[in-house]
Amino acid sequence: MTGSDTPGAVVLLTGFAPFDGETINPSFEIARRLDGATIAEHRVIAAKLPCEFGAAIVALREALDAHRPRLVLALGQADGRCDLSIERIAINMDDARIPDNAGRQPVDEAIVAGAPAAYFSTLPIKAMVAGLRAKGIPSSVSQSAGTYVCNHVFFGLMHELAQGRQALRGGFMHVPLLPEQAARRPEQPCLPLEIMVEGVRTALEVALRVRVDLRETGGRTA
Repeated sequence: MTGSDTPGAVVLLTGFAPFDGETINPSFEIARRLDGATIAEHRVIAAKLPCEFGAAIVALREALDAHRPRLVLALGQADGRCDLSIERIAINMDDARIPDNAGRQPVDEAIVAGAPAAYFSTLPIKAMVAGLRAKGIPSSVSQSAGTYVCNHVFFGLMHELAQGRQALRGGFMHVPLLPEQAARRPEQPCLPLEIMVEGVRTALEVALRVRVDLRETGGRTA
């Protein structure tokens, strides 16, 4: 975890450690590039989360307590995605296709027992997509964050907000592979790091400045 912890003017930007045999994860590479940046009068603080069920939410909660941000955007790698996908819904379900970095592979398990079945992002997701597209950066609204550690963190974040951090807004964005990752898997789409960094910067600026989201068709369905 890096950056300043000035209370009241902080954006927390999280990314994950590499997983599934990779040596790099674009989500944290983006967060690391933006660590310490000032966006819309807010300082960005980057935090690296383990790609592990349970432990990732614990690390997220520690970052929330330490930095008291006004807004949180969690990032995650998504193989097969060709754009910056801003997630609408987090579901209360872990159903892992592959083991996490600790070897855990939950199947059909609730993330938080007794919690709601789903939470919606509290970010202006369609306005964020519009802002990205206006800059020529591919982006869309996604209706599914999956059931792996990305969704696990997204749900954990929104549950924290619902349980007493109502002044905080938060959401999740999936990002594609980096070109060096896709070179080993040529069938997978990718985006250069510089474009994704600029895209996340733009998305954060829109999220910080816009309170009422657009009402228009938003993009992808999965």
